Amino acid sequence: MIDHQRPPHLSTPWRKWLYETIFETDTAAGRWFDILLIISIIFSVIVVMLDSVNSIQVNWGHFFFVLEWCFTLLFTAEYVLRLISIGKPVKYAASFWGIIDLLAIIPTYISILVPHSKFLLVIRIIRLLRIFRVLKLVRYMKEAQQLRVAMHASRHKIVVFLCAVLAMVIIFGSIIYIVEGEQNGFTSIPRSIYWAIVTLTTVGYGDISPKTDIGQVLAALVMILGYGIIAVPTGIVTVEMTHAMQHKAITQACPDCSSQGHDSDAVYCKYCGARL
Repeated sequence: MIDHQRPPHLSTPWRKWLYETIFETDTAAGRWFDILLIISIIFSVIVVMLDSVNSIQVNWGHFFFVLEWCFTLLFTAEYVLRLISIGKPVKYAASFWGIIDLLAIIPTYISILVPHSKFLLVIRIIRLLRIFRVLKLVRYMKEAQQLRVAMHASRHKIVVFLCAVLAMVIIFGSIIYIVEGEQNGFTSIPRSIYWAIVTLTTVGYGDISPKTDIGQVLAALVMILGYGIIAVPTGIVTVEMTHAMQHKAITQACPDCSSQGHDSDAVYCKYCGARL
């Protein structure tokens, strides 16, 4: 008889065990699964980095090649098991973690046709963020969730801010191009805009700089303005962070779509409607 208190796919014992092992850490099997997964990710990234060193690759290239395929097959099996154990595999595949899991294995297969693409496998290091869940650092998971919510809520304000910055660097770049001219290294408006971006962000590479008095005054104004606008996105996100902190959330993953960040008293997933 189907248990209506849980998602239909979890009524099958082996799929329930598979889901709890892969997506949760409440059991010893789930905890060890994630720990072994993180160890595998670390070693696979180390292999990719060492393989990029010519002096090491000459002597150990074949060994690294075999190891890389072993890791890829391991992560491929893990990805397939995640799709099997989840209630809505398509939704998981399109999620952030689903895309990261897929990107962790695709470069090896592509490297058959494009050899150097295998070095893109260092993206696997992003998956180490799972360690927060493995070590039961719920406080950090909560903070990460709050930051995600704050960034999402402030996205429109940040876009407007970036558009304003883009307009400023175009204006300053055009002015410095007129003031300095090609004789001082500002050979085009795009190159002048590059200088404006470097100056406004207070990076200051020094590869191109104004030589005239007017140009240097303009550069000083851009630098001062750069220090002023640095605080703007910080303030935007801080306000949204304050709002996000007022809502309590748990780290339980939805058995259908694997989404997290549900309210502490939630019974159903707020993303797909499945019972938690």
